[in-house]
Amino acid sequence: MTLPNITPAPQSRLLGRLLVHWLGAAITAALLWVGVGVANAQTGTDYLLSASDTIRIQVFQNPDLTLETRISESGVVSYPLIGGVRLGGLSLPAAERRIADALRSGGFVQNPQVTVVLTQIRGSQVSVLGQVGRPGRFPLENTSTRLSDILASAGGATPAGDDVVIITGQRDGKPFRQLVDLPALFLRPGAENDLALQGGDVVYVHRAPVFYVYGEAQRPGSFRIERGMTVMQALAQAGGPTPRGSQDRLQLHRQQGDGSVQTLVPKMSDLIQSNDVIFVRDSLF
Repeated sequence: MTLPNITPAPQSRLLGRLLVHWLGAAITAALLWVGVGVANAQTGTDYLLSASDTIRIQVFQNPDLTLETRISESGVVSYPLIGGVRLGGLSLPAAERRIADALRSGGFVQNPQVTVVLTQIRGSQVSVLGQVGRPGRFPLENTSTRLSDILASAGGATPAGDDVVIITGQRDGKPFRQLVDLPALFLRPGAENDLALQGGDVVYVHRAPVFYVYGEAQRPGSFRIERGMTVMQALAQAGGPTPRGSQDRLQLHRQQGDGSVQTLVPKMSDLIQSNDVIFVRDSLF
């Protein structure tokens, strides 16, 4: 038995197309808002917008109001319908509320649902220089980004780096400079020295102080000074004397503040200072 070929009514076909179109638009909008939420969560809602940051502004069910723009040096962006709006210094939720209030009070959108996404951070950045794994500029993703966070982003201090980190910048419009003992951040309780950094700060890790060993040493050369290092430990770093050398006949050359060099006969318990030069002399026998 052959079934008759039934053609759907035009109204049914139209209704089906409208249903498919509505479902597609609803799914697209849902994915868009989920993606926006994830982006803002990764950035941190307490991040304060700064000049040169790039943001994308969207208003739900108002695609004509979607705008990607850069915050000007004065902290202002130009937005459709409402004109210039100051967003610099605001968090992402505060920026969303300011735009929504302006659209509502101007009578442009009755109940605006505004989303601001930070697409590129350029304003709040910290420079990390010196003896670190990856020198460069790094964004402050939120207001609680600390020294340890930025150093981790820069790959940490290299083996040749000093234990003291220098931080410079501005606080309350005045020059700011502070030395931070890096090992103490982790070896001592409390995080009072793990400073919260601000945009424009510079973190500098200087080269660690060194000493030198030459003469009848197993491995003459330059070496990093460890904290509390003695002459005995310094000589051990160089592998000790050769069979021709003698640890009892050492000379230590130390530079003075006026540039002159003082020659000393050190004790094994004496502390090593930066740029000390140890000469291992021949044995008398």
